[in-house]
This record gives sequence, structure tokens and C-alpha cells, in this order.
Amino acid sequence: MDEVKVINPSKLWHCEAISDHLRTGGAALLPTDTLPALAAAPEQAFRIWRLKQRPQDKPLILMGADVEGLLCHVSPVARADAMALAQLHWPGALTVVVPAFGPYAEALNPGVATLGLRIPACKPMLELLTSSGPLATTSANISGQPASRTAIDAACSFPDLPLLAPVPWPEPSGEASSVIAWKGPRCWHWLRRGAVIPADVMSLD
Repeated sequence: MDEVKVINPSKLWHCEAISDHLRTGGAALLPTDTLPALAAAPEQAFRIWRLKQRPQDKPLILMGADVEGLLCHVSPVARADAMALAQLHWPGALTVVVPAFGPYAEALNPGVATLGLRIPACKPMLELLTSSGPLATTSANISGQPASRTAIDAACSFPDLPLLAPVPWPEPSGEASSVIAWKGPRCWHWLRRGAVIPADVMSLD
């Protein structure tokens, strides 16, 4: 199927236009290495919950293009452990949930002092993140509906939002990222098993 013909061409925006749109408060649909993403600037994270029709107690993920730009939001007590995993698995399909501080933590996970962080292994997304800065993200589907797997799926779920051009996007894995949470020095546990299985992660199942 020719995605260019199926998707409204006026909604296909290149990196600079999408980046400007996000910086000025808009939301957009973007590719990742796992599943398509619904994204907004961290300060506009509330727009994602509203668009997705999702309860605000479901936290969002902060995606970025570089390790330093993400780990600067992490509490010093967990930063070394997060850095060790980042050096092994980023860019890639591993989300680390760590103690965090500052406005991003409050915006993406209100009332809970943790952040989920990831650098995706998707070239178009990394180029955008380099331009836009870190973004609040989640899967590009209405809450309770199946996850979008293509740009067409994402556009059908959110027809009013722009998509990063060009399409088709790089083929995603279709599997959500693994999610692990920091519990103490060199101690992690599973929140969701996905595409990446890091060694030495304590399971509390």
C-alpha cells in the first residue's frame, strides 16, 4: 500500500516543521524502533493524555537523542546505574524508570518522582529529537485500542495531527520496549518484558 497516497499529504511534515510545531505546543505522530509514537514537548504532556483519552496516572516516556540530555533529569543516587545501562542498550528498546527531579518528572508522571527514559534506535526519530530536544511520548493509539503499527494506523487514530515525513517509516519491531525500574544501587526489576533483556535485572515476578 502506498502510504503517501493514503495519508493526507498536508499532514506529512518534514523535520524542521515538526520540530517547530512541537516547540510551539503541538503534538505529532512519529516513528520509533518499536511502535509509532504520539509525542509533545514535555511542558505540553497534558495534551497527550487528552488526545489519547488516557488517565493521567499512566506515565509518559521521555525520549531524547543523547544520554546526557536525558540523565541530567535523573537523581544523582541512580545516575551511575542508569548510565551503565544506557551505554549498553541505547539507542535501543530499553526504557529505564529512575528517580528523577525537576519539571519534566512532574509533567510526565504527576505526583510520582520517577521518569521513564529511552533513546530509540530509529534514525528519523533521532534526527527529530536532535532538533526538538527531548519529547514526552507514548504509543500512537487511543487508550484501550490496539497499538498502531504503521504511519497509516497512527494517522487513522489521530487524523488531525501531523506525521514526520517521509513515509513509509522505517519498519518497527512491533514489540514494545522492555521497561525496568531502579530499586537501589545496581538493583533493577521488571515492569514489562519486551525487546531487550538486560543481564543482572532482578525479577520480582
